[in-house]
Amino acid sequence: MSSYEILTPGRVEQFKRDGYLVIPKFLSDEQVNGLLKRSKELLQEFDLEDHPMTRFTTGEENDEKKHVGDDYFLTSGDKIRFFFEVDAFGPDGKLNRPKGLSVNKMGHALHELDPAFRAVTLQNDQLKKIARDLNFHKDPAVLQSMVIFKQPSIGGEVSEHNDSTFLYSDPPSALGFWFALEKCTAENGALGFVPGSHLTIPITKRFVRLPKGGTGFEQLRDLYQLPSKGDYKLVTCDAGDLLLIHGSVMHKSEKNLSLKTRYAYTFHMIESAPHAKWDEKNWLQPTSSMPFSKLFSASSDASS
Repeated sequence: MSSYEILTPGRVEQFKRDGYLVIPKFLSDEQVNGLLKRSKELLQEFDLEDHPMTRFTTGEENDEKKHVGDDYFLTSGDKIRFFFEVDAFGPDGKLNRPKGLSVNKMGHALHELDPAFRAVTLQNDQLKKIARDLNFHKDPAVLQSMVIFKQPSIGGEVSEHNDSTFLYSDPPSALGFWFALEKCTAENGALGFVPGSHLTIPITKRFVRLPKGGTGFEQLRDLYQLPSKGDYKLVTCDAGDLLLIHGSVMHKSEKNLSLKTRYAYTFHMIESAPHAKWDEKNWLQPTSSMPFSKLFSASSDASS
């Protein structure tokens, strides 16, 4: 099925109104199974011996020990690295469960370095058609690809936020592509959105590299009144569904209290220069060996 059949003008208007859109069964069963298989292989292959045991949070908490601003995180833009769930450690600082059930996410260059993820991201003609039909960017660049695992019983809550806070450009241009690799339910951490909040809630801060090292938040304008719990609409997904997420829409996910994982593959697009500016304050930086790939100039040859 082409994107012209999937992304009708009415669905584009729905995205513009709500700030998010579900495209059912965007990935085939074969693609989903391939990404699941590869995710589990990468989980088993990485070595704990020299891992700094970095725990992932969004850095929203006041407790400095919970911030993710160490070198392992800040230099992960051109690598595949692994970040643990906060609750995967016992009082002795050691993992309290098997390695494969302890990782919160892996990223952030899966789409560049791993053939399976590259094929569904940069070498996916259907995805390129979606991006053209949505007409969100003039020249989209792809960045921050990761698998988020939401491990059973400990998969961490992600507090309310918008993605442009963490991937800030001037003007804001972040657009999320979020693929469910397993069924996402109210019990295992499906995403919740505030429909239309991208039109009413401004971006008040940005996540930056601090001059003396690490990361923190830079205030851009006065704070706003946070949405109430009842404003969030839960969006459940089946494996293979694609969620398009406007960079300014408020969303969150609850802790996974179930006995099932909730694997999801996600990456973002931003507008390229000269249409938008990506500056040196952002935590994620392109490197000389791995600049941000342009979606429309990326090769469609899956064997390359």
